[in-house]
Order: sequence, then C-alpha cells, then structure tokens
Amino acid sequence: MTDPRGAAASAERRAGPAVVPPVVGLRADDGATAEVHRHGAHVTSWRPAGDAEDRLYLSPRSEFGGESAIRGGVPVIFPQFAAEGPLPRHGFARTSLWSLGGIAREADGTAEAQFVLRDSPETHAIWDAAFKAVLTATVIARQLAITLRVENVGETPFSFTAALHTYLRVRDVAEATVHGLRGTRFRISGDRALHADDAEDLPVRDYVDRVYVDAPSRLELRERDRSMIVEAEGFPDAVIWNPGPERAAALHDLEPGDERRFVCIEAASVQTPVTLGAGRQWIGTQTLTAQ
Repeated sequence: MTDPRGAAASAERRAGPAVVPPVVGLRADDGATAEVHRHGAHVTSWRPAGDAEDRLYLSPRSEFGGESAIRGGVPVIFPQFAAEGPLPRHGFARTSLWSLGGIAREADGTAEAQFVLRDSPETHAIWDAAFKAVLTATVIARQLAITLRVENVGETPFSFTAALHTYLRVRDVAEATVHGLRGTRFRISGDRALHADDAEDLPVRDYVDRVYVDAPSRLELRERDRSMIVEAEGFPDAVIWNPGPERAAALHDLEPGDERRFVCIEAASVQTPVTLGAGRQWIGTQTLTAQ
C-alpha cells in the first residue's frame, strides 16, 4: 500500500511508539500513488494508475518544514483564506505539523491516510478556538480524493474560511482552459464586488485570481490531449489562480517560467464563513479524476 516511508509508519504503529516519518507514501492495489507531508498535511504528489507523470505541480524550490508553506501540491487553507482577516495569510494549517491519524488499505484496494491538527497554545495565541481538523487523502485508480473535516470541540462557536489550494500540473498554461463556470458570479480575491462570467471557457494565459461564488460542483481543466475533472462537495465556492509571469517572478520559491506549468483550481468555502456551534462539524471534499 505504501512506499518504504509509509510502510515504516504502519510497522511503527504495530510495534509501538516510534518516530513518525515526515512524509507518508500511499500506493493503491492498482498502482496509483500519492505522497503527503505531515508539514501542512500537504499532498505533494499524485500519480494515477498507469501514469508515469505526476498530475500535481510541486516547485523544485519548495521549502519543507519550518515556518514556510510548501509551494505546489495541495496546501490546506484554514482557518482563513488569503489576507481576508486578521490571521496570517491563508491561516496556519499549511505551516503546522499534523499528527498521523492512521494509514489504511480498504477492501477495494484504495489506499488512505489521515492527519490530525488540534488547537494548541500556539494557535490560541492568534485564534481563540477549540478545534480538531482532520485531513484524509484517498487514492485509487484515476482518482485522488481529499477531505477536510473541522470539529468544534469547545463550548464557544467559531467561524472560519477554508480551501484546498490545488496546483494541477499542465504542460503549458497557454493551452489550458477551465470549463464549467459560465453563468457563475465571481470576485477578484481581496475585493467584494461580484461580476458575471459569461464565457464558455476561462483561459489561464496570464494572472488570474478569482473567487467563484456558489460555483458548480463539477469543473474541468482542459488541455490539448487530456483533462482533469475537479469535483467538490461541501465547498460552495471555487478559486482559480495563476500568478502570471510578473507576479511569479517575485515568488522566491518558484522556478522562473514555472507559472506556465500549473493551474490552481481550489475547492473553497470563503465567500460566507462557516460557523460551527459547540460539538458541531463541517466536512468538505475535493475529488480529482484524471482523464
């Protein structure tokens, strides 16, 4: 089910207390694979069954560990989207060390890993909420599913925004379009004014940073000879992002020209914050299907 690092984690769980590896590898019975870093509960690699090429983009300049977020893969945005609030940009989940909740192999050959983040003195210093967040990554055949569950384990309600900031690898962004957004209202990230998108397809040839409100649950990233189906459940919004060449040049952890190698399609809940009462939970899932 796992690569040597993931297998070691399973062995350690059976043998008793041991050092949990920083990266967990998953391998389904059919050969589909994924890798997840405990730093950020961050999925950094996904190869569908039968594919030699990774379908997620990961920057060669990514920094792992410490206070930096990994550039690429699927960053977990929680409990704040972007700079739309008083917390650090995109919240603290993507730079926190998550606990390994477990690794499992299902009867159908699916490989699954679960990661857990709880409130701590460090989180209470900037966000006074008693919470438990659980990230589950599941891989089988041509699909990768990522589920984020947030629970209120305290006695006081709290509100949050969240997203799965998925970097989908493309061969050339100039030939990539996002299909399925026609008729959906959107705003530019950081702005609240809404606009209508009347185009059949959204090209991503330059800088784009849009929050689509009440977005369709099924979108498609189309390239010349392949596509990616992006489905969301529990996430009402979608974010489409690419920095474009000018803004990409200012990102120290991105190789020159690598903005041409990805399109971010994010399952999101950002327009209207989620409010959880005591003992309540929220669940959102993004499922990727490689075509």
